[in-house]
Amino acid sequence: MIEVSKKCIGCSKCVPVCPFGAINMVDKKATMNEACNLCGACVQTCPVQAITITREKASSRDLSGYKGVWVYVELTETGDKGHPKKIKPVTLELLGAGRRLADELKEDLCAVLLTDKNHDYEKELGAYGADKVYLVEHDELFEYNTDIFSTVITSLVNRHKPSSMLYGATIQGRDLAPRVASTLYVGLTADCTALAIKDGLLLQSRPAFGGNIMADILAPSSRPQMATVRPNVMKAIEPVLGRSAVVVRESAKIDKSLRRVKVLERKIDHGTGAVKIENANIIVSGGRGMKTKEKFHQLEELSRLLGGVVGASRAAVDLGFKDKAHQVGQSGTTVSPKLYLSFGISGAVQHIVGMKSSDVIVAVNKDANAPIFNVAKYGIVGDAHEIVPKLIEALKKGK
Repeated sequence: MIEVSKKCIGCSKCVPVCPFGAINMVDKKATMNEACNLCGACVQTCPVQAITITREKASSRDLSGYKGVWVYVELTETGDKGHPKKIKPVTLELLGAGRRLADELKEDLCAVLLTDKNHDYEKELGAYGADKVYLVEHDELFEYNTDIFSTVITSLVNRHKPSSMLYGATIQGRDLAPRVASTLYVGLTADCTALAIKDGLLLQSRPAFGGNIMADILAPSSRPQMATVRPNVMKAIEPVLGRSAVVVRESAKIDKSLRRVKVLERKIDHGTGAVKIENANIIVSGGRGMKTKEKFHQLEELSRLLGGVVGASRAAVDLGFKDKAHQVGQSGTTVSPKLYLSFGISGAVQHIVGMKSSDVIVAVNKDANAPIFNVAKYGIVGDAHEIVPKLIEALKKGK
């Protein structure tokens, strides 16, 4: 329920920021009509805090009307050489997970797309499993903005009532999801590594206590059940070409004054052209067992011969063998390459969480009981300092 107290001074600042034109001034006092979606945009704008929203207690809410698994569609910041923005891979991964969840619940899988212009995104989203695409097109959605995007998402949730909503645990997703969750007064599980259905509820699993245990989290009184999921943890399904999603166009009146932060200049650092570790098909990773920074250089040579990049465990990074950008694991980067080579890494839970979804894992370690062998397809019990030079020599001869 939304209320306007006697503190209202009739300034009208709340009127233009309402995305759905739900506010009128009557006798110099703000009045909300039936179009109000409790998005909270007016609450943020009111200079005298005269507008308040009272949420229903979770125990008293009727949750039977909440249906559908939603996935937030994240687009690249810019297009490529004049081409339109692209759908980020994490969205396709979430659609794969969402498809499995929606099928088990016998509900629709819906993608939520906010953009200044649609470029037939529904074709790709449909091919990767989406049944519907809730599309909001507006000039103010040309770039991500916390205030605008969270307001639009909140209003869509209040209008259509999904049972679950998934976001990528990216810079954007980690900013947007908490804002929406706090506005809706629902829970949010961050950095999930597994999703399932238990007794009709979304079972959300994530590392806890520094990665030493896995916590399973349920939200029986929270709708939508919300989670962010790390990139490269879920697998995208094989696209079905020709399968397109139904587009549900949603209108939104967005006032520019809602945008409290403005981007004055944008500079994109393309780096040195090296492949980012999260996008690499082959990763040669080393841990504490490599012993010295000089020994770690052998892994760099091996990775060059294989056409891959170098990764490192947290221990190796802490010892200064590689910088933080190369760290694989819970506190580093989650990766899912076609081939993951591990040398001198024992396999702490924190590291395994970040690489276990790799297609093929090859582990080399002196300890036959090292946990890394539990996730490896091929394991070699041996000294990495003897094996790495032999691999390098064999690859050079092969070329």
